[in-house]
Amino acid sequence: MASNFHFRLSEDLSFILDDADDYNVIIQVGENQNTKEFRAHSVILRARSPYFKSALSTNWITKKDNMIIFNKPNITPTVFHMILKYIYTGELDLTKQSGENILGLIVASDELLLEELFKHVQDYLIEKQTKWVHENFVLVLDAVFRLDNCKKLQDYCFESICENPLPFFSSKIFPSINKEILFNLLERDDLQIKEVIVWDYLIKWGIEQTSGLDNNRTKWNNKDYKELKKTLNQFISLIRFTEISRADFFDKVRPYRIIIPNNIYEEMEEFYYKDALPKTTILPPRTGYSFEIGKIESNIIKPILSKIIINWIDKKDTMYNRTRNDQSYSFKLIYRGSHDGISNESFRKKCNGRVKSLVLIKVKDTNKVFGGYSSIGFCSLGNNFITDGSNRRFYNSSDNFIFSFENSEDTQYMKISRVVNKSQAILVSDYNGFNFGWGSLSMDDVRLHANNNSNNYENNLKTETVYTIEEIESFNISYQ
Repeated sequence: MASNFHFRLSEDLSFILDDADDYNVIIQVGENQNTKEFRAHSVILRARSPYFKSALSTNWITKKDNMIIFNKPNITPTVFHMILKYIYTGELDLTKQSGENILGLIVASDELLLEELFKHVQDYLIEKQTKWVHENFVLVLDAVFRLDNCKKLQDYCFESICENPLPFFSSKIFPSINKEILFNLLERDDLQIKEVIVWDYLIKWGIEQTSGLDNNRTKWNNKDYKELKKTLNQFISLIRFTEISRADFFDKVRPYRIIIPNNIYEEMEEFYYKDALPKTTILPPRTGYSFEIGKIESNIIKPILSKIIINWIDKKDTMYNRTRNDQSYSFKLIYRGSHDGISNESFRKKCNGRVKSLVLIKVKDTNKVFGGYSSIGFCSLGNNFITDGSNRRFYNSSDNFIFSFENSEDTQYMKISRVVNKSQAILVSDYNGFNFGWGSLSMDDVRLHANNNSNNYENNLKTETVYTIEEIESFNISYQ
């Protein structure tokens, strides 16, 4: 068995770095008043960095008295000291470094092709410097937006902004944000903010970006509007105008009519005054801000699926693009298995009464999600029932349906089965928590069945598999 003596090796290389007397490379880093010279050994640099292996073997280098002179003005002395320490010893201590230095280290390690270092520092910034990143989104995105290898940090920033965008939009430095970053943000569907607020801040950004434009719109002339139109031209099509109320459209959008392309504005007028959906310019609502149509506070499904379920409730096409003119809903969580217990008794205790209801179920050993909508509820539904002579009581509904998703954000392979025999839409008995159509979708304590042997629902979900419930939620539904 081979023995390793890495610690002593690292320690000896550290001495070479700190007290080099046989160096053959001088690296000048930094600019202006923040500069420093570092001494290094070309053989070590080439062995540890593909960048230096190429750079020190080409005509890029300058030699003076047999000494290689190398300049890196875009890397600060603090950052380059950490890089050399890593190259020579494989050691790195970020605990006392500022967020700005760590960000600089990410950019520098990417340039110098230090893949191992790059991945470690990117993860460290996300996991250990979260507060600093959230306070400096613009600085971070400006630094890494064009770095192909930095997608993890880019995605983290954009997703974090989308979850709570108002502090970002209202920050003092927002008007100076790079237009490519703003475009990337506005084209996202998961931006959780009212569309009229997006419009307001887009206008503010455009005014700041348009040279010579006064903040006071009453002082503008046609030329000023045309200059603003040039600035915002590529962004207008990203605004979900159908998500802006009539009043806000009249007060906040209409004054800027001249900057909006005619085809977009004409379609918006028809939408607001004739309820005609735009034919060419409509984008789907931002799914992250779905409480405009009905937000489901679920640990089982992502917000994007709430719109699909609501479309099914309204008997519309699955991917119908909802607008403010459509009915909106409120979903009140009344039962969660991980909190209330997963059993027939606990479900019936929490989920009773004749009220529009939704149940969502996550099953074990798979990503599948099942669910069902009942326009009359699940339990304690009153005396208006039919019976088969036993304790089974069947209740009538023509609106019920059951469904499944392949995972918590599946928008491609979902299935829905609507009630066929409306007189047996819901079965109430002591043997189930809920029971759609006598086994079409039913809860038997921790077991979930979807065999549809009764054929009371369409057969799209039919399976003989008996699933084990991992999590279950139920919601009461009302109109907003």
